[in-house]
Amino acid sequence: MTAHEKTTTAVEIETTLTPNRLTPSQERALDRACASVAPTWPLDRLIAVNPFWTMRGEHFGTVSARLSALAYVRCLMPPSHYLERWQQGQITEQHLKKAAEQLGYRGSYRNLLDVVRELSRLPHWHNISDLVDARRDRQHKMAWRDEITHQISQFCAAYFQEDGPLNPKRLSTAPSKSLYQHWLAVTKMDRGISILMDEPGLDQYFGTLPPTEAELFQAATAELDTDAAQLGDYSQALLLDINGWAAWVAYEDWQRSLSEPDRAATTTAMRSLLAIRLAWELVLWRYIQAEQPSQAERLSTLWRRELAELPALVERHRRAQQPLWVWQGASELAYQQPLHQALSESVRAAPPATTAALQAVFCIDVRSEPLRRALEHQNPAIQTLGFAGFFGLPLSYRPSGSSLEQPHLPGLLAPQITLKGDSPPGAQRSAKTLNWRARLQEWSQSATATFSAVEAGGLLYAGKLLRRSLAPKAKRAPQAMESLTWQWRDSGTALSLADKVQLAHTALTAMGLTRDFAPHVLLVGHGSHSANNPHAAGLECGACGGQSGEVSVRALARLLNDPDLRTELAEAGIEIPAQSRFVPALHHTITDRIEVLENRDSLPQTTRQWLEEAGEQARQERAKAQGLAPEGERLLDTLARREADWAQTRPEWGLANNASFIAAPRSVTAPIDLKGRSFLHDYDWRTDQDFSRLELIMTAPMVVAHWINMQYNSSTADNRKFGSGNKVLHNVVGGHLGVFEGNGGDLRIGLPKQSLHNGERWMHEPLRLSVYLAAPAEAIESIIQRHESLRMLVDNGWLYLFQLDDVSGQIQAYAQGRWAAA
Repeated sequence: MTAHEKTTTAVEIETTLTPNRLTPSQERALDRACASVAPTWPLDRLIAVNPFWTMRGEHFGTVSARLSALAYVRCLMPPSHYLERWQQGQITEQHLKKAAEQLGYRGSYRNLLDVVRELSRLPHWHNISDLVDARRDRQHKMAWRDEITHQISQFCAAYFQEDGPLNPKRLSTAPSKSLYQHWLAVTKMDRGISILMDEPGLDQYFGTLPPTEAELFQAATAELDTDAAQLGDYSQALLLDINGWAAWVAYEDWQRSLSEPDRAATTTAMRSLLAIRLAWELVLWRYIQAEQPSQAERLSTLWRRELAELPALVERHRRAQQPLWVWQGASELAYQQPLHQALSESVRAAPPATTAALQAVFCIDVRSEPLRRALEHQNPAIQTLGFAGFFGLPLSYRPSGSSLEQPHLPGLLAPQITLKGDSPPGAQRSAKTLNWRARLQEWSQSATATFSAVEAGGLLYAGKLLRRSLAPKAKRAPQAMESLTWQWRDSGTALSLADKVQLAHTALTAMGLTRDFAPHVLLVGHGSHSANNPHAAGLECGACGGQSGEVSVRALARLLNDPDLRTELAEAGIEIPAQSRFVPALHHTITDRIEVLENRDSLPQTTRQWLEEAGEQARQERAKAQGLAPEGERLLDTLARREADWAQTRPEWGLANNASFIAAPRSVTAPIDLKGRSFLHDYDWRTDQDFSRLELIMTAPMVVAHWINMQYNSSTADNRKFGSGNKVLHNVVGGHLGVFEGNGGDLRIGLPKQSLHNGERWMHEPLRLSVYLAAPAEAIESIIQRHESLRMLVDNGWLYLFQLDDVSGQIQAYAQGRWAAA
């Protein structure tokens, strides 16, 4: 076929096809696929996310089977993982039998070798690009799947980064173009793809693509002959190919939904991204049909077979995974049963209350549990409490000298207050310094200046590099919070005293601290300070939007120490004794050191000694997990070097191995060594007359804990799809969008492998979150029935929910609207 004939063929395709409009069922299928992707947060405010969150309306097993069939995704660990736990005696025959009964599964599950064989024989879905790659004549050519992902990823990086060459804010010539239209305009100008992929004339077929997403979907569904049932799964499979960028688009949609709650759930951007991926399929289809007739018939046959077998394919994966779900359930029972017994015994042996000499309110983060236990061991009169790390303040913080705000609250919520660090003496110079540093960083990281920046500044930087390599030393600059200004974010008006009283009253009530105040009440946020770590925000406080808890604890302490506010607060029913002082502190999670942020000298020497000895005890306990030998005072120095070492890929284990969430009085959990695996939220239902606090706990902290649990689980079970791979190979994209593993591929989301694996074994065991609520069963059930998301999580197997009777110690499990003995 001549070049002229090829051109004619492409033109004919462009001008003769007039597909029909999509049917309503096809439109709904596209909407479901676009809504199937959970958001990922940018690196500078990285928080844990359940990557299956938007699919919680389906049973976890159903989602697992579909993702496995469509994209080789693993939601469960391989059989070897469960076999190892069986051999170690962690999973027993009793666990397996009970798990099978709970699932109603009567098939064979004991022989894991049979499970391995069955899983290895499972077929998987193939996109058109996969079918083309499977041809013999392409075995020694670049794979279409990899190249399409790379091409789309590079385009998205240029489009979404703020200073990117394709960012629509910089392209004033066509501000109204959609993502798909921008991609189409750029791709039509690319003459290299035909040469790169060794497919002569391919580039002409991009010119045959429709100008809008709607027309592209119409053309593709008509030519590829996909009905509504097939279109939904096919579209989800295409988005899973570019899951990282799809998650970024979902994040932008999430942020818009917080400010525009009434807007449609499915964004034009997500449809555009799907249209881009589908356009590559359509181009390949058209090219082969027109240019390679000898291959076209075979491709058509294979494609029709894929479509016809799709429903049965998902069902086959579901059946093959059932034995593994029995083993997964057995693993979870092996964790739950000893905890059931410990909680029951602890309730029956709860010690009498003691007047507190010191109170310390910690974030519910699992890393706080060992330190809380260590602090309480210093003296029986020390009382610790657990509360979400943003301490109930729905704020964003604007540092002095900056025009940028950083949210300091869970990603589920939108900030209502702007807290500004007012300019102290010398702040004008500070603002100039910040501006100079920002300009320097922008210049040094731009594509045109990177090498010249190294050449110009390399010698000046050599001494700093040498010091950081030979004698790393962490430096933490405290927030400039000499004075604070509180403003409502929507109106910009200042908060009145009454507004601040309401904030303080809500925070104290929610944390259950409304009477019997100790002389000193520590508000202990937490932070993790590591070097050369793009994912550092993921080790900070998730309840503070991936920031440390410093701003929240210092802001709340200022409020609660204000004499005028205390006077009004007493009128509202909470009387704080004049001698009681709230002291902000920060738990450094790498070193387990408690830093008192303000008024350290006001604390008695005994209290300071308690804090130091508790930190040392927690360090000793955690040293083994980090592969460090306990060395007394030298251990603190070793850990301090780890957080400053820019070559350290595992500064800490973060929230690895988290497994449970317990909302109960501290007297219930204090006698138990929970091994840093539990989120601990203080709650006494007797002081919660309308159960509004319980409802808040179940709809906010409990859901956040579930997100954290599922991110660690998914990043471990399938680091290829839901983790970010080897952090040694990471390159930051767009300053904060995410990372590439190497110089391309999809945007990587989730946790790096080094955050989960010590080089020999996994440090996180994927177990669904076990939630324990010490509250009346009727109150728990009523709240679940009022919140559809909670009902979905419980009924569809995304977490376990238990009711703990804090008198008898009995534990019940709730699912499918029924209570049963656990």
